[in-house]
Amino acid sequence: MGKQIRVWDAPLRIFHWLLVVSVVVALYTGWLGGSWMAWHERSGLVIIGLLSFRIAWMLLGSTYARLSTLLCSLLALPRYFRGEWRQLGHNPLGVLSVFGMLGILTWQAVSGLFTSDDIAFTGPLYSFVSRSLSSDLTRLHKLGMWFIIGFIVVHILAIAAHFVLKKHNLVKPMLTGKTEQEYPEQKPAKGGHWLAFIFAVAIALGGVYLASGEWISKPPQAPAVTPAW
Repeated sequence: MGKQIRVWDAPLRIFHWLLVVSVVVALYTGWLGGSWMAWHERSGLVIIGLLSFRIAWMLLGSTYARLSTLLCSLLALPRYFRGEWRQLGHNPLGVLSVFGMLGILTWQAVSGLFTSDDIAFTGPLYSFVSRSLSSDLTRLHKLGMWFIIGFIVVHILAIAAHFVLKKHNLVKPMLTGKTEQEYPEQKPAKGGHWLAFIFAVAIALGGVYLASGEWISKPPQAPAVTPAW
């Protein structure tokens, strides 16, 4: 067995598993509808916070969580297909999967802020768009659910294929943060310290606050009408 080296930092792993739970809750509560829509909105706001964190962590995180590393991996796609890929972190196809999943989740979470079911539920930022645009966003938001399910299925199949065909367990490193060093040129992840984590969390909380609509001034309540006796 080779030497175990650090590949995924703790904040990234926390983000990953919280996102898994939040997406499952959002899909389930959105499917049920009705009184569950309150929880659907809450899970959507959590997802926005997590996505805001991940965007910040692409700049503040450790080596293999950073945008620069992801882009370098993507540029190495020809070498990957030639069987010359020897780097840690996401391989080029994995990077495409990451960008695809983050993109569809961002669209889904943001579009949900402007949706309405024309009965009891409206998104926290519904008042900022016209009724017609909200209707279009609501329709596309419902359609987006199936794209997310598709991405999840492909993701699970890719993990299973790596395990069966290449004997690579991709889940374990996302739990422990470490993986086996297969080549001497593979270096452990650096960076992603707690001060950076606190700053990224602050950005995430700011994203949730903006998405929640709590900053929007509420119209004054109508004065109580005194009955004329």
